[in-house]
Amino acid sequence: MTRPLTRRNFLTGAATIAGAGWVLPAVSFAAAPGPATPAPSASFPRVDPATLEAFVGVAHRDPTEVARMLERQPSLARAAWDWGFGDWETGLGAAAHTGGREIAELLLARGAEPTIFSATMLGQLDVVRAMIAARPGLQGTLGPHALTLMHHAKAGGKPAEAVVAYLDSIGGADVRPATATLVPADRDAIVGRYRFGSGEGDRFDVDVRSDQPGIQRPGWSRRTLFHTGGLAFFPAGVPSVRIHFVRDGEAVTHLTVADPDPVTAVREA
Repeated sequence: MTRPLTRRNFLTGAATIAGAGWVLPAVSFAAAPGPATPAPSASFPRVDPATLEAFVGVAHRDPTEVARMLERQPSLARAAWDWGFGDWETGLGAAAHTGGREIAELLLARGAEPTIFSATMLGQLDVVRAMIAARPGLQGTLGPHALTLMHHAKAGGKPAEAVVAYLDSIGGADVRPATATLVPADRDAIVGRYRFGSGEGDRFDVDVRSDQPGIQRPGWSRRTLFHTGGLAFFPAGVPSVRIHFVRDGEAVTHLTVADPDPVTAVREA
């Protein structure tokens, strides 16, 4: 009669086999090796930053590439990228302010979260009306890069003409952050390199392109600077952040970034 297998029976049998000079085969519990895979990015399991930046970038203009990247990684449809200082943008946000109807429809079909900006560009008047009725003053909210809701409506072209007319009738949908005149001498005085740490990338480079100053940390996107007066600026898309250049006599010696805690960067060149 076959006895049920118990721990005692197993150990007794094993001892008997060993006494008879038999050797039990080694048993390996290691998993069989699978196919080789590339090492994950340093940000894993978060979305790879380089991939995300590239995706939001192409969502401004290239529906074919957007479709290809979504096919490989569908989660990109809902992901947001920070261009700097908190200027967040999704692929749908990019399509909404550039009039990319085909890209917007593709992203929405893949699970992107609709917003008043996407509805405005797509000409969805009932949606826009309902959202503003539920939240009066919503038309003054700024989108990515501090672009106004009216900008998004005009980007929608003919299908969004009714939304343009509606926003024009209620007002407040095209109010941009206040800026001040920047004279050329002050503009040129802030150009230079400012260091806030000892690492190779711990610096800001400030330059001027097309008469507009900008700031950039190595490896990151350049952000245009908008003057608010007294050599204080906000970076594109984030009016709440202040970058203040400080003079000692005629020379600019350092800058501070308040976001919200101040960071000081000392001028090198």
